[in-house]
Amino acid sequence: MAALEEGFTLTAVPLGSGPDGPLGVEQSDKTDQFLVTDSGRTVILYKVSDQKPLGSWSVKQGQIITCPAVCNFQTGEYIVVHDNKVLRIWNNEDVNLDKVFKATLSAEVYRIHSIQGAEPLVLFKEGAIRGLEALLAEPQQKIETVTSDEEVIKWTKFFMVFRHPVLIFITEKHGNYFAYVQKFNSRILSKYTLLLRQEEKSAAQSFSASVYRKFISLMSLSSDGCVYETLIPIHPSDPEKNQRVVRSLLLKSVVSGSARSGVALTILDQDHVAVLGPPLSASKECLSIWNTKFQTLQASKELPQGTSGQLWYHGENLFMLHGKFLTVIPYKCEVSSLAGALGKLKHSQDPDIHAMTHFVNWETSQGYGLGSQNSEQSKRILRRRKIEASVQPEVPPSTQLLAAVQKDSEKHIEVELRKFLAVKRTPDFHTIIGDVVIGLLGRCKAEPSFYPRNCLMQLIQTRVLSYSLCPGLMEFALEKTDVQILQLCLQQFPDIPESVTCACLKIFLSIGDDSLQETDINMESVSDYTAIIQDGEIEEQTEILQNGFNPEEDNCENCAQELTEKPQAAAEESTSCPVTGKRAALLENATMTLPGIHPPTLNQIMDWICLLLDANFTVVVMLPEAKRLLLSLYKFVKSQISICSELNKIEVSFRELQKLNQEKTNRELYSIEVLELF
Repeated sequence: MAALEEGFTLTAVPLGSGPDGPLGVEQSDKTDQFLVTDSGRTVILYKVSDQKPLGSWSVKQGQIITCPAVCNFQTGEYIVVHDNKVLRIWNNEDVNLDKVFKATLSAEVYRIHSIQGAEPLVLFKEGAIRGLEALLAEPQQKIETVTSDEEVIKWTKFFMVFRHPVLIFITEKHGNYFAYVQKFNSRILSKYTLLLRQEEKSAAQSFSASVYRKFISLMSLSSDGCVYETLIPIHPSDPEKNQRVVRSLLLKSVVSGSARSGVALTILDQDHVAVLGPPLSASKECLSIWNTKFQTLQASKELPQGTSGQLWYHGENLFMLHGKFLTVIPYKCEVSSLAGALGKLKHSQDPDIHAMTHFVNWETSQGYGLGSQNSEQSKRILRRRKIEASVQPEVPPSTQLLAAVQKDSEKHIEVELRKFLAVKRTPDFHTIIGDVVIGLLGRCKAEPSFYPRNCLMQLIQTRVLSYSLCPGLMEFALEKTDVQILQLCLQQFPDIPESVTCACLKIFLSIGDDSLQETDINMESVSDYTAIIQDGEIEEQTEILQNGFNPEEDNCENCAQELTEKPQAAAEESTSCPVTGKRAALLENATMTLPGIHPPTLNQIMDWICLLLDANFTVVVMLPEAKRLLLSLYKFVKSQISICSELNKIEVSFRELQKLNQEKTNRELYSIEVLELF
């Protein structure tokens, strides 16, 4: 259960001279005090409980603050950057920022991060990261470039993970998103490509993240109004390699898909997120709290004056720009339970149970805390379960995944699969993947309505499966006529029997064009074939002659056209391709992975087959029995060459006729024309 309390205005005058509101709201070294950075020249220190400012500092006219001010929790001083490169440090006693400590840096700063228990970090716009002390020791030190050209940082956050600082920042380039994770205990910077599924075309508008066990749970609010989650491993299997992670749908349609601004997302706790934006296309903007575990709306508050699409939270307070004033809305989030998510939780329960229900599964709680049992007995049981849970060993992700395959929903299996794929691979990785596939196929046969396509596709893309490891996978895909999975298997399985390949070919040839149009097919194999266009037509090849003539121009159907037909019709005709682009992608050459250190290429295999055919043909033509056949072939080919030669002679005449037909625009129903051929 969650609730939004009555909000109040923190700023007494309209805040911000820029169009996007304040640059940031950051925690001070006092629990109830916050630094609010204007988008112009001012930093104000507020005490929220008193709703009044404690101090205000401004840069001089002509300068502009370019990233939010933060507090150095180790010294109690404040840090801000203006004009991208100029760093200032001051304390509560200072009055004029122009007279405080100043350091001019050699590169532009994107953001300064500071949290309790860690040294402040400076993130530069090109992805480099420096500790504050090392940077102040040599402000003009050379700053390296981490991101690629045209890659722009969109969002960043600083964590403490197992008492070690970790910084994550998200970049965007040409609609593609990348995540960089910097661990400072090992100085490792890992890069991840955030993959979108083929059916997802939305762009991320807001990010938020939290630490969940051994993963960073990255959530994004996209332009389609949905919230997606991506699990990024804190300890990657190959830190030096650009790895790929897939996002999954977490909440559907939390804001209107037509909203292009004024939307924001922030994680409140493990089971709750706050969302800012209009729920419907015609509605006003709202602040809402959603339960991600049960996918239910817990609380909502309308914001009639609109927002800037910025949302911050500290402690139990949400900060946002409402109209032109910074507003604070306190919130409450209780421990997630089914009764609370449905709004049926009784509030007469003992307060101690709130602290204990973190360790109790609601499915087996038997109504603890709902007034159905004695309060003292409930607390004793919960304490005992807390102790038992604390001494139980952590269940490996592979065990959790195999258990989920047997009984859980497709959504939960997909989450457990992403967790398993994100951890470091073990020697038995391919065996576990095979067991998961076999378990899924067994459940599919037992439950006809159960078909986890997304999980199967992710498992195939691990590139450790083969036909012999899971022979039932392709048979099941053939039964379902799932050409997308069949295409993946043909591309990646090295040991597919000929009978299964023929069955796939029959499916690819027999499936209707309408069904293919609605199916996501990998088109990379036909991307270089410029003759295939979107509507399934082939461009006219007027330059290529076959056997001395052009087959597309040898017909004289123009002579038998109906008199009422428009003269331009013949010129505008185009030859329709019998195979659409998606069907061609299914029939193109598959990627072959053959055994051996130096396996032959596909071209080498084709050359060898042609050589065998030529050799056998040579043997055949030398047989006495083949003499009559050779004579017949000789006569047939000779006649064909003669016909082609004659057609080639009148090719120019046909072209002249076609030009004359195109020039005759004013033709009556009946006419006599004399065409002279030279």
